[in-house]
Amino acid sequence: MNKLTLLLPIFALAACGQEPAPEPVPTTTPEPVKTLPAPNQASFSALLGEACPSAEKVNTAVCKRAGMGSKDVVCEFGLGEDTYLRHKATLTAGEDAWTLADADAVCAEHGTHHK
Repeated sequence: MNKLTLLLPIFALAACGQEPAPEPVPTTTPEPVKTLPAPNQASFSALLGEACPSAEKVNTAVCKRAGMGSKDVVCEFGLGEDTYLRHKATLTAGEDAWTLADADAVCAEHGTHHK
């Protein structure tokens, strides 16, 4: 009887068998999210120069997101010899580059200050 109690667990393990190994889950590489570089003073100056060719050169500019999760960027800037951030413009992310959201209004605002 003593030998029978020793063999009983062995028979129980043999009866369980083995489960098949789970199939490997195919891993997919996520597509990289295409993001534009944050606009800086040089890129903003170039955008404003293209949109408003008669405007003075941008002296200083600071750009930041319009809000958490927003795709738009608000840039405050000073023109000519002005070192104060007196003007504002909104940039919107396009397919490959930033664009001025309302270039006509930004150029018109600049024109009213310097007439």
